[in-house]
Amino acid sequence: MSIKTERFLIRAKKLFNKGEIIQAEALFKDILEAFPDNKDANEGLQKIKIKQQQGTFFRDELESAVAFVNTGNIKEALELIEPMIEKFPSEALLFNIRGVCNKALQKFSIAVDDFNEAITLNAEYAEAHYNLGVILREMGESAGAANAYKKALSINNNYPNAHNNLGQLLLVNGDFYSSIDHLEWAVALKPDFAEAHNNLGSALIGIDKTQDAIISYKKAASLKPDFATAFNNLGIAYQRLGMFDLAIENFKIAIDVLPGFASAHHNLSGVKTYSKKDSQVIYMESLLANNELSGQDKIYLSFALAKANEDLGNHKELFKHLHNGNELRKKQLNYSIAKSEGHNEMMKLFFNAKSIKKNKKLETDSSSIRPIFIVGMLRSGTSLVEQIISSHGEVYGAGELKNFNNSIIPIIKKHLAEENFSLIEDEFKLIREEYLSSLSMINTNANVITDKFPLNFRSIGFILSAFPDAKIIHLKRDARATCWSIYKHYFSDAGNGWAYNLDDLAKFYKLYVDLMNYWHELYPGKIYDISYEKLTSNQEKESRQLIEYCDLEWDPFCLNFHENKRDVNTASSLQVRKKIYQGSSDAWREYSDFLKPLTKALDPNTTII
Repeated sequence: MSIKTERFLIRAKKLFNKGEIIQAEALFKDILEAFPDNKDANEGLQKIKIKQQQGTFFRDELESAVAFVNTGNIKEALELIEPMIEKFPSEALLFNIRGVCNKALQKFSIAVDDFNEAITLNAEYAEAHYNLGVILREMGESAGAANAYKKALSINNNYPNAHNNLGQLLLVNGDFYSSIDHLEWAVALKPDFAEAHNNLGSALIGIDKTQDAIISYKKAASLKPDFATAFNNLGIAYQRLGMFDLAIENFKIAIDVLPGFASAHHNLSGVKTYSKKDSQVIYMESLLANNELSGQDKIYLSFALAKANEDLGNHKELFKHLHNGNELRKKQLNYSIAKSEGHNEMMKLFFNAKSIKKNKKLETDSSSIRPIFIVGMLRSGTSLVEQIISSHGEVYGAGELKNFNNSIIPIIKKHLAEENFSLIEDEFKLIREEYLSSLSMINTNANVITDKFPLNFRSIGFILSAFPDAKIIHLKRDARATCWSIYKHYFSDAGNGWAYNLDDLAKFYKLYVDLMNYWHELYPGKIYDISYEKLTSNQEKESRQLIEYCDLEWDPFCLNFHENKRDVNTASSLQVRKKIYQGSSDAWREYSDFLKPLTKALDPNTTII
């Protein structure tokens, strides 16, 4: 038998496995004309004959079963499918349908077995791989789901749902560029795919292409006028751009479409000022009284009602909802302060006078990119400082990047596993290269890029080891003002578990002070401290000194930072669009009676003001 014939056989078998019976049959017959005794071709034709007989036999029953599945009559569908599987145990399609039925019945493990059986019978069954991915994701097995979607796409790249679902997984994992690639495929293959347009918008937000994201969100909303999530996302995008009227308008549309949309209620609360007898407040209270409400929705509504009552001056109601929301969030995150205490001790083991003396200053290749790290406690004024610096013509404000933290985590885990706290130069070089590479992906021509991830204060040892000449700006603010601002805010990031309990908050603040004092002693003169209170009371003097520290020429636009149209994706997006105002650090005093546990726990000697 020739090589050409072998190739025909391989091709015929693939066509058969993909269900393309007519083409497979023609190829097997062509082979048998030249080689009548070819065993593989004869077996192939026999399988086709059996499949055709089976198809005639159960086509009507199969169509009925599929119709039952599509109408949600799962029990009736299974009553048809089970006997068919007994008659035709090698039919992958039947196992795939039964898997869909078991998924609908929440029998996830059984459904996984069904989809795997379908794949065993037909490895090229793209839909079974896709369905396996869907259920694995629902079971929280994201890696397995991603692999299943990728397999489906390797069989059929023109599969919009698989592109969308894989793109969504990549989006959740922060791989925005790969996510965009798949989501663009999804909308190209299926232009009316509203969910994919919405997901594409969120991926574009991830790379700060907010205007492009708005186009995608609008497309999603136009295709599906009852798509509350798309309107909610539009509101978030407009909020980032400082277009608060449009943000409010879209949050309201989301709520009109889906009145119980707790996330939209919470988002709206952040950009509006409430007045007495506001119908939204009354409705949120009725929603919160629903015992069947999910834990996450209770958290959203509690923080939203706290904000509403703050606006209305109802202190008792404010703290009732605030304590409730924070308690639920802490429970949800299962946080223990011991984790943060251990982190501080670990950093001191990695970086001490002996270790930094042993590690000579890193020899670095020249890079055109100059990062500026802005660190401090959350809600301490880091967004304001970034807004000032990024108003300079030579600076790009990248916001809260997790890139540096992502670079050091694998190295930390490796050393902890080995119980070895001795870092080497090659590791710092790797951190530097990975971080600079991530910055080079940002869509900007500016060489100076600010990284305003406040909790990078915990990684200053790594920063100064990888970037010996790094500019580090540390925000200092009154401890009571900072902690009050944190406590009344819901953070979407699950890494801030210490923020939702007054005792934890005070302890974490002390840990922060202790670590910052440690870095100052270890790296004297390498960290630039700026006081939020001094900045707001003497804006020009402090701003000029700040810009000078960054090795930049003075730019008068830095005084008009509130006119900067850049994206701001933090809780301070509203404040940084306004001129500097004084007195915000005294706002906590209005609630001093309710905050006594916090202010008592915050020993004045621990503040760094």
